[in-house]
Amino acid sequence: MNTFTTSLTFLLLFLIMSSSGEAEECAGGKTSWPEVVGKSVEEAKKVILKDKPDADIVVLPRGSPVTMDYRSNRVRIFVDTVAETPHVG
Repeated sequence: MNTFTTSLTFLLLFLIMSSSGEAEECAGGKTSWPEVVGKSVEEAKKVILKDKPDADIVVLPRGSPVTMDYRSNRVRIFVDTVAETPHVG
């Protein structure tokens, strides 16, 4: 990850869940991490991976289109902050 990506803070985090498989596959495990809102992406990843070591963490711009399929190991982090001044070069 580059400096820009690691210094982004995110506004929203969620795990897409289906009503049929959620209880079985996520029983006893965390399915959301509200405590990482406002932290850097790297900090958020550390917290999520501590709770869910098999997580496939995907970082996306806020508002990105996503598939609606359920994957019990996928956690999406949506970001919406420019951390540094964009410049040519």
